[in-house]
Amino acid sequence: MYAVVGCRSCGTYWLLSDPDAQETATCPRCDSRHPTKRLHRFYESEDRAAAAEARAKLLADKAGESAAFERAGTVAELEREVEAFEGAVSDREYLERAGVDADAVEAAGDESGGRSRSREETVRDALREGHVTEEAIVAYATDHGVPADAARDLLDRLTRRGEATESRGEYRLL
Repeated sequence: MYAVVGCRSCGTYWLLSDPDAQETATCPRCDSRHPTKRLHRFYESEDRAAAAEARAKLLADKAGESAAFERAGTVAELEREVEAFEGAVSDREYLERAGVDADAVEAAGDESGGRSRSREETVRDALREGHVTEEAIVAYATDHGVPADAARDLLDRLTRRGEATESRGEYRLL
């Protein structure tokens, strides 16, 4: 279950995954810690996308942009519009117009295992593979080319944005 909750200190909204399983939650904006039972739940859903959409609506309402939010449509509708856009240039065409050998780029991607991983993806991979302590996550990340300080910073960012949670020294993705 996902819940859209609000901070009593700074008024920001964020998503909590399985809020009943956590004793406290930390605001990703001001770092205030709140007992989850006392947080106001503006929306609850089993679907993360629906909860994210509800959070976006709350943010638009708060900014006085409700009409613009309604005109924009859902994320799924926007993705369909982008896919249907016929004036878009393919990656291959873009590279060739820029004078880059698209085949060489593709071959380079194949050599790196299909695609390179960003630092954040590497930290996420550590969590997905069952590394739950900060020490284990940082060790995994450094083994995969991410500096230890950057791995710690990224883990903190994921937690502050509500995309990961920390409880008793153990982290997990939401």
